[in-house]
Amino acid sequence: MKRRAHRSAVHFRKTAAASLALCAAFTLTACSSSDGNDEASDESPTVAHSPTASASADPEETAKKEAIATYAAYWQEMEKLYADRTGKSARLDQYAASAALKNAEADAKRAHNRGRIYTGRVALTDQTVTKVDASGRIPNATVSSCLDISKWRRVDAEAKKPVSLPENRLTKYQIVSTVEKYAEGWRVTRDDPQGKSC
Repeated sequence: MKRRAHRSAVHFRKTAAASLALCAAFTLTACSSSDGNDEASDESPTVAHSPTASASADPEETAKKEAIATYAAYWQEMEKLYADRTGKSARLDQYAASAALKNAEADAKRAHNRGRIYTGRVALTDQTVTKVDASGRIPNATVSSCLDISKWRRVDAEAKKPVSLPENRLTKYQIVSTVEKYAEGWRVTRDDPQGKSC
């Protein structure tokens, strides 16, 4: 599932840059490459696999619905990943791949190694598919959302007490994500915070 079609050096640099932007935005908001600002929830609703398209459904409409469903499930698994120091309760690889999966797992591990977990909820609103290619070699969609992490809290894993975060961080911001369809199903492959509130 972690194999990807985007393997060129140029794409890698772009992905790395986007990952740094994501972590920078999350440092102000959620992600945490250097200060453990990765988030999670200790109890997330059960996540179902992406819906299966019926033979008569419009391929583009089906792709849009499945991409949005996958993106919502991805964040539910992110909550589990960051809430569990063992990392065993989450099944993020069922909803993420490529840079999105690699960055989330690495950031969660950094947070856990610092004795931090994240509890609470992430809220997604205004999810819109701004671009879709349902018939390409790798079907894909671009999803724009408003991500609200104001109720996703960094907690000391031992003391079970909240850990302070920068007061000027964004807690509700626009994020644009790439979701691609592989043999195993739809996967989020990239998150790109836009650096502006919503």
